[in-house]
Amino acid sequence: MVIENRPGGNTSIGAQAAARSAADGYTLFVPMDTTMVMNPLITPNLPYDPVKDFAPITLLTKNMSLVVVRSDGPRSIKELIARAKANPGKLNMGAGTITSRLGALLFARSAGIDVQLVPFKGSPEIGQAVLAGTVDFALDSTGTSLPLIEGGRYRALAKYSDRPLPMLPDLPSLSVAADLPNLEESSTWVALAAPAGTPSPIIDKIHREIASIYADPVMVARLEKAGILALGSTSPAEFAAFIRNENERWSKVLKDSGNIKLD
Repeated sequence: MVIENRPGGNTSIGAQAAARSAADGYTLFVPMDTTMVMNPLITPNLPYDPVKDFAPITLLTKNMSLVVVRSDGPRSIKELIARAKANPGKLNMGAGTITSRLGALLFARSAGIDVQLVPFKGSPEIGQAVLAGTVDFALDSTGTSLPLIEGGRYRALAKYSDRPLPMLPDLPSLSVAADLPNLEESSTWVALAAPAGTPSPIIDKIHREIASIYADPVMVARLEKAGILALGSTSPAEFAAFIRNENERWSKVLKDSGNIKLD
């Protein structure tokens, strides 16, 4: 297998290249939530159509964002919220992907705090900013955060999900820690798709192979050690329904928020 990275355009360059590939099962595409949900909601004139141009195969992983601070920062979400309320407009909040930025702004709005969003291109930049004190707290991925937490440089205050997190079993969910029961999960995800028109027998065969890999406890353990939460394999139909649900959910958040700006 040859992995070809096509960065740029919030994943749209890679998506366009994959959409134009032969629908013979020899070219597969690894899209993100940004590719399939967020880009269509916020970007006009996309060079691809996430529904018409791809045949869904399965979700691969649904990551979990953590609310993190430097090790000398607040010791709890409630302490962070109290500090933000005591200093309106003065605290900086970091986030990377579009989904993470929207989730961060949604948390701030739900908690009633006035903080400044600082967008970053990725986790390495977020880590540098948190450790340097450029941002007071951030939403960062589990995989990137874990080594910094274990090394005593980060403190995780909450997970932006109600799902279990085996690597940090005692970490509270953000909805509980911040007493925001209506705050839904904000997570990035990675999936597998093929160009539209790929024959169903090929799609089904690839799906079975992925399911067998994810049924291997050794592989699951390796992924968890790297901070990656492997999902039970979703069927092509389940993955398609998941995309529709995510689109509806985030579309409503954007519509209801009105003044949320992602950049």
